[in-house]
Amino acid sequence: MRANNIKEIWRSGGVAVNAWASIPSSYAAEVLSHQGFDSVTVDLQHGMIGFDSAVAMFQAISSTPAVPFARVARNDLALVNQLLDAGVYGLICPMVSTVEDGRAFARACRYPPAGNRSFGPARGALYGGSDYFQHANSEIVALAMIETAEGLENLEGIVATEGLDGIYVGPNDLCLALGVAPQAESEEPVVKDAIARIVDACRAAGKAAGIFCSSGEAAAMRADQGFTMVTPGNDAMLLSRAARTEAARARGTDGVRGTRTGY
Repeated sequence: MRANNIKEIWRSGGVAVNAWASIPSSYAAEVLSHQGFDSVTVDLQHGMIGFDSAVAMFQAISSTPAVPFARVARNDLALVNQLLDAGVYGLICPMVSTVEDGRAFARACRYPPAGNRSFGPARGALYGGSDYFQHANSEIVALAMIETAEGLENLEGIVATEGLDGIYVGPNDLCLALGVAPQAESEEPVVKDAIARIVDACRAAGKAAGIFCSSGEAAAMRADQGFTMVTPGNDAMLLSRAARTEAARARGTDGVRGTRTGY
């Protein structure tokens, strides 16, 4: 089976830099995947992406060095199985609030006897190789999102769940759960303490710790804090930021040239 390079990065003590795709376009996903990211996550929860678009995006990502990941819409056996069968090598599950939630997600990602994933790898075997079934349980990455007050309360139990490779922090929802306005790098002490606790719990359990960030600079800061997977924004954010910058430069309003007039 094709090795999961994200696990190789973690085993070597490195930090995986993950892209986030929310635009339903295989071409956009392909372009994103060629920019040096270790993995690309297709977002089926908050992105504008349906399953058919997602499959085309997985195919595009698979033609590049990046590892295909996805965020499943919800903690559901059928949806988890569908995405794994479509060829993703890692899944991120939102709103994992209890040990039972974590266990259900982990088991959905693993074939028996370790879990209850149904057999039918389809495109997963095309991407992974003819021995996919024999090695899928050890190569597929399963990350549970901690983003609720209940999830934070049950953190240590969730982190210890057999079959989970780690935790992925949803910082905006975590802010909301803690009574703070959503901000990826919130300076509110209650948020900073919660995020530090998550990193410490993952480190103590020997599990991966991932987080969504607002920029490359913020991602580097999170890596310094101990996160082992960082996401420097999503494709829509990157597109908006780059387009806004170039439009301002074209009009000379970015400080590079004098302001143009006559529009």
